[in-house]
Amino acid sequence: MSIQAPKGFNDFLPGEQYGWKDSYRWQQLEEHFRKVAGQYGYQEFRPPLVEFLELFVHGVGTTTDIVTKEMFNIVPRGDDPDPRRMAMRPELTAGLCRMYIENGIANQPQPTKIFAFGPNFRYENVQKGRFRQLHQLDVEVFGAQDPAVDAEVIHLSLDVVGRLGLKGLTVNVNSIGCPVCRPKYREALQNHFRPHLAELCEDCNTRIDKNPLRLLDCKKDSRHPAQQNAPVGLDYLCDECKTHWEGLLANLNALSVNYQVDTRIVRGLDYYTKTVFEVVSPKLGAQSALWGGGRYDGLMETVGGKPTPGVGFGMGMERVLMALEAEGLLEGAFPARPRMDAFIATMGDVARPAGLKLLYELRAAGISTDIDYLGRSLKAQMKYAGKQNSRFVIILGEDEVKNGVAAVKNMDAGEQQTVPLTDLVRHIQTIG
Repeated sequence: MSIQAPKGFNDFLPGEQYGWKDSYRWQQLEEHFRKVAGQYGYQEFRPPLVEFLELFVHGVGTTTDIVTKEMFNIVPRGDDPDPRRMAMRPELTAGLCRMYIENGIANQPQPTKIFAFGPNFRYENVQKGRFRQLHQLDVEVFGAQDPAVDAEVIHLSLDVVGRLGLKGLTVNVNSIGCPVCRPKYREALQNHFRPHLAELCEDCNTRIDKNPLRLLDCKKDSRHPAQQNAPVGLDYLCDECKTHWEGLLANLNALSVNYQVDTRIVRGLDYYTKTVFEVVSPKLGAQSALWGGGRYDGLMETVGGKPTPGVGFGMGMERVLMALEAEGLLEGAFPARPRMDAFIATMGDVARPAGLKLLYELRAAGISTDIDYLGRSLKAQMKYAGKQNSRFVIILGEDEVKNGVAAVKNMDAGEQQTVPLTDLVRHIQTIG
């Protein structure tokens, strides 16, 4: 029987040959993100992979593709005393809001600046850059309405990839208003698109009453004249939203962030208000959006909390690594992968127990060390140590054990010398 990974779920393994799926590079991207976010004053939250379904239905939105088409729902067991359905999280923001409310974070000094990362799950139409298990680097700020925070979130996201060498990205920004001014814009869109419904796709026909802003986001009808000439949301902003929009642009200019206004960005989640943005790479084809985000000042209240402004982004880890690979930056973006300090090669029955004892002494001293477990010949052990890129090979035979020494070969220099076992730790640490 041949069992393979489900469609849209990737394996990540250690080794340069796996390209963007190299698990070492994933570790380094996570650590890099943790470092940059920490320098901006963000602290890590770790929400669970599973939440109750209603969190996403109410938080993400009943009209979104995520809720209507893409969620992995979990049916409770028949003997479960709690009959509520659960779901694998499709995104991080709603769960982070739930954490903020449930754990009383609102009672702590504000604003709350959060970062998180990990897998999300969506039943996607699998293609390059679009998977059913996707991973995101996530940043959120709760409790601050200042447009300078929106600008900081955008700048932080660019800083994360900029330090890895990824340049030439396009930052698209827009404002989709708030519950005060958006109804007039929704009505304008409905009046504009309704005469063309027979020419538009099925999704657009469904969305015109439930969420007409999403018509601007439709990929199938992106070249239709009705979409090209649709009303512009910026023309419908109320005074508060207009002031916030002008403040965002002023702050982006002050931070020297290169951006362009794209009035067709609405984002795919219902909770967004005012600021929305996307960052795209010219090298990724159809799935060019590396990350996106925006402001969601009504979300906290929607999922059961007190009115609390929020803004954030979700960055696709797969797409960032794929963009680095497309730009030829993948190898140089991260520190060199760590090497094994030492490999112990033993010869004969007498040397074997001495080698095992030495193995754990070196590890206890903080020296990464391995040993042969397959009974290889000395030549084969040396060859294996070379393939493992070990810096030193420590050779122990019966004579070495009797004399309390080891033959230590420096694999980089190609030199070998005899070292007392009592000096072995200091010898490796000094040369290393």
